[in-house]
Amino acid sequence: MQEALYTATIFLMTAVIAVPISARLGLGSVLGYLAAGILIGPVLGLVGTHEADELLHYAEFGVVMMLFIIGLELDPRALWAMRHKLVGLGGLQVGLTGFAVFALTLAFDLPLHVAVACGMIFALSSTAIVLQTLTEKGLMQTSGGRATFSVLLTQDIAVIPMLVILPLFAGAALPQMMAKGTMPLSHDSHASHGYSLVEGLPGWGVALVTLGAVAAIVIGGRYLTRPVFRFIHAARLPEMYTALALLIVVGIALLMSLVGLSPALGTFLAGVLLANSEFRHELESDIAPFKGLLLGLFFITVGAQIDLNVLFAAPTQILGLTVAVIAIKAVILYFLGRAFGLRKRGLWLFTLGLAQAGEFGFVLITTATGQFVIPPAVGERLLLVVAMTMLITPLLFILYDQISKRFGETKDTEKREPDKIDKQGPVIIAGIGRFGQIVNRLVRASGFDTVVLDHNIQTIENMRHFGVKGFFGDPTRPEMLHAAGLGEASVLVVALDSPEAALKLVSYARRERPDLHIIARAKDRSAVFQLYKAGANDIVREMFDSSLRAGRYVLENIGLSEYEAARAEQAFYKHDRYAVQELAELWREDVAPIRNAAYVARAKELESELEAVLLSQFDEDGNTDN
Repeated sequence: MQEALYTATIFLMTAVIAVPISARLGLGSVLGYLAAGILIGPVLGLVGTHEADELLHYAEFGVVMMLFIIGLELDPRALWAMRHKLVGLGGLQVGLTGFAVFALTLAFDLPLHVAVACGMIFALSSTAIVLQTLTEKGLMQTSGGRATFSVLLTQDIAVIPMLVILPLFAGAALPQMMAKGTMPLSHDSHASHGYSLVEGLPGWGVALVTLGAVAAIVIGGRYLTRPVFRFIHAARLPEMYTALALLIVVGIALLMSLVGLSPALGTFLAGVLLANSEFRHELESDIAPFKGLLLGLFFITVGAQIDLNVLFAAPTQILGLTVAVIAIKAVILYFLGRAFGLRKRGLWLFTLGLAQAGEFGFVLITTATGQFVIPPAVGERLLLVVAMTMLITPLLFILYDQISKRFGETKDTEKREPDKIDKQGPVIIAGIGRFGQIVNRLVRASGFDTVVLDHNIQTIENMRHFGVKGFFGDPTRPEMLHAAGLGEASVLVVALDSPEAALKLVSYARRERPDLHIIARAKDRSAVFQLYKAGANDIVREMFDSSLRAGRYVLENIGLSEYEAARAEQAFYKHDRYAVQELAELWREDVAPIRNAAYVARAKELESELEAVLLSQFDEDGNTDN
């Protein structure tokens, strides 16, 4: 017991220290976990190889959970829409890089199965590091960022067949038909759980049981999750949701292992089936903490098993292999990027951003060495090469920044293609900042569809996290407005930050649709007058309603009753609407209001009228009380 607590304390303490430091240095959490493992393993010797190997059996379940969450995040319809980039760009990258590394490995006189494993390992890039860096630098929606994301998504999906294929190259794992026509269970699989659903069955029986297991996952994911979740909901115990999420992942992993398939394959399939489920976010939030901790534990144990003596014994060889891997991947990525239309800054982002190996490389190396596909000595060198390429990744992004400066471009000036709008509705909301969000929530919650447009990609992405679909692009562009349904919409809400853009949008919409009801947001009275003349029907000043409510609270706390304060608020509101219409007729865009004599005079008259209106209101309330 004390030994287990000691090991857990060491692992958690180093993770808590190393990972935040790594994240603050911009190196990402994966490198932080690896550094923690190297520190407590080969450097300080606090944890031995035996302890790390024992923990690895539990930590590998983090990979299973990660693939389940990847499946949850893959909307089948979105995958179909991206099929050309996934199959074309992503598929070619994985295939060509894998073949190039395969050929290079054969040139070193290594066996065929080792060459195949190396090709798979180095065909992958670091999803964790690259996506984090793209998000931090605001590059996700650039042409290079979108192409990079497509390739990373293809690689994540490709891990599934790789995990299935790798054990087939292990001599002990190769299924062989016996004289009776039965298929023996591999020694490794038998040892892992002691029993199997396919042991001793003929080949056709193994196929039927395997297909039945996959069919059970498909049918269960489609038809059983809803009643099960309703049953759990009736208990009104939050921890039961977490228990159910873990049961789904653990149960499917067990079923897959019982039929001799990869647990990761089953959980990934289940995740894809549940991607469009209303329970998707619940499952993801329940599984995410376990996935994060177990994946972190996995990377720590990998780091603890790295033998630094191998690096010190052959530093030239390890560094040479590291540079060779980056160079091979970069060359292939460069020509693929050009073939798919990437140029200049986007091309270099695509080339340098994906030139490293990735965290799934550690998973494949661990699987390959555990299945005796790769000799342990080769596995140790591969672990070092993968780790070195990931450590070099921040330098590659620094190089990319320097190349970008040479082109004289910044991330803000690169052209970003707008989203393709595939939805129309009765209400178009242009701008989804704080103002637009409240309008959108109210309208949607009341049962009406909205089409949201915004030019800030970060805002659109944030909204998507909360299940609100929006489209990236310039709302003032005519083609975007018409694609969103300007010709048939009933209401247009203009909630843009820029007064100039708002005015441009209102003017265009009024010309195109004289009958359209336009509600516009205004910064101040000058903007109100401009929007009024441009054709807006209802104009809402940013601070007006909140200031009016604050004034009502003041009145309530200096002697007026709630009813009297509310009546004063209502009277002020009505008079202000009237005053704005009056002053709009006198307002001149080329003259400041304080220099417009007619405007100032009428403003004073209206202010006196307001005082009279409110005083008469108070007199009426007082007479009513008497």
